[in-house]
Amino acid sequence: MTRPYPPTHLVEPAFIDAPDRFEPDAELTSWIMDTFINGSGPLVNPEHVHLSDAHLGFLWTNSYNAKQMRVVLGQTEIMPPMAMGKWQRARAIQQIEEWFGGEMPDFLITFSAPACDGMNDASFCALVEHELYHCAQALDAFGMPKFNKAGQPIYAMRGHDVEEFVGVVRRYGAEAAGVQPMIDAANAKPLIAGAEIDGICGTCALKAA
Repeated sequence: MTRPYPPTHLVEPAFIDAPDRFEPDAELTSWIMDTFINGSGPLVNPEHVHLSDAHLGFLWTNSYNAKQMRVVLGQTEIMPPMAMGKWQRARAIQQIEEWFGGEMPDFLITFSAPACDGMNDASFCALVEHELYHCAQALDAFGMPKFNKAGQPIYAMRGHDVEEFVGVVRRYGAEAAGVQPMIDAANAKPLIAGAEIDGICGTCALKAA
């Protein structure tokens, strides 16, 4: 299946300065599920298998967002939204459910339409997978996946595998800092080459704020 692109009206120069818009894309949802999670193609990633039965909602936006002078390319949020007043939360839930056919997704993932429109395929795939990696299944005290009483997965947000200062690695080494697997991966030939993401993840920016 050909990679979906953002709607033209969200990336036209005249519309970029227009009021902020957020639009769901069912085609994008199907493509991501088939390409990375449920399909049988070369980009299917077993590390996303816990999302096979998840309800993922995807949005395009023309809204400009930047942190530390870097454009936010994507952001993942666990649903339903919690950190707001009762009316604000009820209003947000209504809007999100209307976007996705009356159902609340488990995760809401938003992509910058202007930024994604100019990405090559490898870069866009890398961005999508970055956001999918934030979508985790919660673990119990023994490190096993958690389920609710109905047998459905309990989801949670996942942070980065590597969250350390360069200076700590320089002084104490990669193994002591717990980042040796990342360095080994960086030194190996990439499975999918040609990706360049010169931006920031809104999910990570919220954690750093």
